Order: sequence, then C-alpha cells, then structure tokens
Amino acid sequence: MEANYKKYTLNFKVPSGTSRGVLTQKETWFLVLGHKGRFGIGECGILRGLSIDDVPDYEEKLAWTCKNIHLGLGPLLDGLTEYPSIQFGLEQAFLSVEANHPFELFPSDFTQKQTPILINGLIWMGDEAYMLQQLEQKIKNGFRCIKMKIGAIEFKKELSILRSIRNNFSPDEIELRIDANGAFLVGEAMEKLQRLSAFSIHSIEQPIRQGQWDAMAELCQNTPLPIALDEELIGIFSVTQKQKLLQTIQPQYIILKPSLVGGFSGSQQWIQLAEKQQIGWWVTSALESNIGLNAIAQWTFTQNNSMPQGLGTGSLYTNNIESPLQVVDGKLKYEISKEWNMDLIKKICT
Repeated sequence: MEANYKKYTLNFKVPSGTSRGVLTQKETWFLVLGHKGRFGIGECGILRGLSIDDVPDYEEKLAWTCKNIHLGLGPLLDGLTEYPSIQFGLEQAFLSVEANHPFELFPSDFTQKQTPILINGLIWMGDEAYMLQQLEQKIKNGFRCIKMKIGAIEFKKELSILRSIRNNFSPDEIELRIDANGAFLVGEAMEKLQRLSAFSIHSIEQPIRQGQWDAMAELCQNTPLPIALDEELIGIFSVTQKQKLLQTIQPQYIILKPSLVGGFSGSQQWIQLAEKQQIGWWVTSALESNIGLNAIAQWTFTQNNSMPQGLGTGSLYTNNIESPLQVVDGKLKYEISKEWNMDLIKKICT
C-alpha cells in the first residue's frame, strides 16, 4: 500500500465569528492511499488553537504515518493516540480504499435511499442585526433547530436576540441550542444560566472553560438548563479517564467531534460510556471539508440517533469539494444524482 498526505486551505465565504476570534481560513490535511489500483482518502481536520494535536511536529507525524502505512490500521491507531485528527483521517482512508466507492464508507439508507439526517442550523457570532439576519435565513431554509454561538458580544445583546427569537417562535416551533465555547467565568456562570433559562433553551455547550471538573460538576448538578460537554472531551484518551470525567461531572449531554476525539473508534467509546450513565449525545462536524463531513454524516446515520445533529457546515467555504451532500429543509441529504468533483480531488491529491 502507498500513502501520502496533502495540505489544503479552505476559504470561508463569510468571516465566521467565534469566542476565539474570526475565522477566514481553515487548513486541513488529506491522507491518500493507493492499493492494487484502488484509491482511498481521509481528512485530518485540525483546528488550530483547539485540537490537542495542534503541535509543531504535526506534519512530521503525518509523514511518519505514511511511511509506516504497512503496519496496518490497528497498530497505527495505537501509535497515534495523541493525534486524534490523524486517527480519524486514517480510519476514513482505510474504509475508503476498501469500499466499492471511495466515498461510500458506511452503506446505508442515507447513501442508497437518500434518507436524510435532521441537523441544526448554525448562527455565527456577530452584531445583533447580523445574528438576527442569519436566523431569518435559517428559518426560511426550513431549520427547526437553531444553534447560536454566544460569548463574543455583550451578554445583554445576546439575551435580546434570544428574547426576539422567543417572541416570534415558541419552543415547539424552534429548538434553541447555544454554544458558549467556555466563555463564562466560573463565578458568573450560574447567574448567566439562570437568565438564559427564561428562553426555553434546549441546552448550552461548554459554559465554562474546560479542565475545571469540580466547577463544571457543580454547574451540571444545579443548572436550570441542560449542559453539554464539548471541548471538555478533548485530550481525554484512556477509557479510565473518560469514565472518570463522566462520573465526576455527570453532564446532561456530550457532543462528539470525531476529528477532536479520535475518530469513529474514539467517538464510539464515548457513546458507550455515556449511555451507561444515561447521558445523551449528538455528533458535530468540526469545520471539515465535504470529505470529512461525508464520513462523519455516514457514520452518524448508522448510530440511529434521532436528535438534530451538528452537520450543516459544508456550505461555509468558497473552495469546498463538490459532493452529493445537500442541505434541504433543515436536513442533510446524500443526493444520489450529484457527483463528487473528482477532477478537484485528483488535483488536490497529486
């Protein structure tokens, strides 16, 4: 088997605001396999400043992976424990090179009968007018679950936006999720949760910065609205540590980003542990191109989770790879009549 890697820079159509700043570009890496005339590809989706494997020797590790591809998937995954995004890319690439079609990694009704996945619509941070404008567009596009990022503008203005949403749409009409990305200070978090709870919020992701287990556990125990752990899962590698985290904090939900938690195998491990403790979960992409998003969506469909998933990020880029993935009426579909842009993929990979 032959292997190589390629870097690709994705360009945002519109600068996208988070509590960590505004994104205009996103780098990603593709692992490309060749075996007996077959082609396989996987995406290593790294998020600078967030991924645990955002380290100086990242490219060196990709080169090591390609050089040692003969070891096989299992031993390579074991050797890449601290590089979850590379683990994820490897899983995809091995599935891809062995598949009947390099982009049908998990054959199911999603890929073969166009059965859609319910997803949330994402509203990026910005001023009040911009956020409300995004909301109106998402509702026009058929979304009934909205995820709103908060923490970058004044909290009173964010409350005003939520009030405006609820004045026009009941909880039965629009499910509201909010993502704080760890923006709240521990001392102010409970008061902010109390104020947010007035707007019938489904859940809040990561209200305080990760790594403060005792403080997060106290919040989860006393919160007026469900808390979902997101960044908290990053960098937790062993089953023992994962179990300890869930038992200590006892969140209402966890959110799984395969690029950040060790691919499908790492995500599956989290799911099994969470379900044992009756903790809910859903899956979210982490700004991958359509190659990584496709893999996450296909795997997610096989998990039979009826909640809206966070898989609506494919339309963010000007230079994404055209694919059968389409967002229609607040759902992600695999449109069989549409083709992958193989010319661009070959150009990227050579």
